[in-house]
Amino acid sequence: MTSALFSRRRAALAAALAFGLALAASMLLRHDDLPLPSGSVTGLRADPRPRGSTAEHIVRLQAAVRAAPERADLRAGLASAYLQRARETGDPGFYARADELLRRAAARDPRSAQVATGRASLALARHDFRGGLELARRARSLAPGALAPYPAIVDALVELGRYRAAERELQAFVDAKPTLPAYARVSYLRELRGDLDGAAAAMARAVSAGGGAPENVAHVQTLLGDLERARGRTASAARAYAGALAALPGYVPAAAGRARLAAQRGDLTSAIRRWRAIVARRPLPEYAIALGEAEQAAGRGVAARRDLALVGAQQQLLRTAGVDVDLEFALFEADHGSPERALELARGAWESAPSVRSADALGWALTRAGRPDDGLRWARRALRLGSVDPLFRHHAGMAALATGKAGEGRRQLRVALDHGLAAWPWHAAQARRALAGGAR
Repeated sequence: MTSALFSRRRAALAAALAFGLALAASMLLRHDDLPLPSGSVTGLRADPRPRGSTAEHIVRLQAAVRAAPERADLRAGLASAYLQRARETGDPGFYARADELLRRAAARDPRSAQVATGRASLALARHDFRGGLELARRARSLAPGALAPYPAIVDALVELGRYRAAERELQAFVDAKPTLPAYARVSYLRELRGDLDGAAAAMARAVSAGGGAPENVAHVQTLLGDLERARGRTASAARAYAGALAALPGYVPAAAGRARLAAQRGDLTSAIRRWRAIVARRPLPEYAIALGEAEQAAGRGVAARRDLALVGAQQQLLRTAGVDVDLEFALFEADHGSPERALELARGAWESAPSVRSADALGWALTRAGRPDDGLRWARRALRLGSVDPLFRHHAGMAALATGKAGEGRRQLRVALDHGLAAWPWHAAQARRALAGGAR
């Protein structure tokens, strides 16, 4: 990637499944541009850009599929709309519906690039990054010059730790069509390299470019707010979250951004109130963890244990649903559960997706399991691109302190606090105690 581009960065069983599946969806990098079919079928048009809400678009596509069941492209388009709806609602039923449609479409037209791209997107949603990469590359071989496979290819390469290859693919994507999906991925790769100014600039371009659904725009505005918050620009972050909520009223990730912003300002009472409202509406693991940790930081131990208990019961349900979330649950177990279980999960995460994220999880699991020397080696590996992610830096700092490397540990913890660790108040409290020489 050129230096100019790179100079600067998701009944009780159903509820439980939704709780976990949306975590998997939230971990996708930027799946906001799934291919939709074009063309008229018996007077019904399946537009490449949905008109109205995603739910309304689904109704039109369902009618088109019923009118022309032989059209594999219509099935693929409906599957893509289901995946978009899964992003918006966390409803696991949309994953299963998309899977069934794509399987039938592939059987009817095994050489459809659109079907292969849809299957790649579904694979990535389930964190099957190797499978997703293979499918996305197949899609490109079936339709040379098509842009639709690029996002899945870039995302899969990033999650597999193949950053130079991801940069090359992304540069070609940007050169061909600099749109919201391309700019958002530029932003993420810049963020991974610690270039928050460049990441924010690219994300602002993604916002300006607009997307195919209101959720897409709200999503990138929320990500822009997260970047501004990490840069210490709290007023800009608040404006970005407000913009996301204006684009899509009630948008939960933007509301969660406001909760993190309150925590970063030190207003734990407001943060807890906001998190509790979010969890009542959408009890996803990331939100329940945030609520529980804010309660821990505020000294509300009983409430924290109750809310964190919501998270631990999800792993088997997620596996049953076909979603690999070893990495996310490794971090949760390391912080709030069994370090030995965390280590097992983190090793699995690294084996399936050797990225800086899985290196961070493995390092933290090793540190929490009483092996900080090994943990620090993996923490350094997680930072090899230059990320200033506050949790990466917190993990590295705590590992360094545990090995007696006080200077390195204190530097890493200061970087973490300088880049928004206060938005994770439980971790921030640990960092401050460690810097003050207190219990770690």
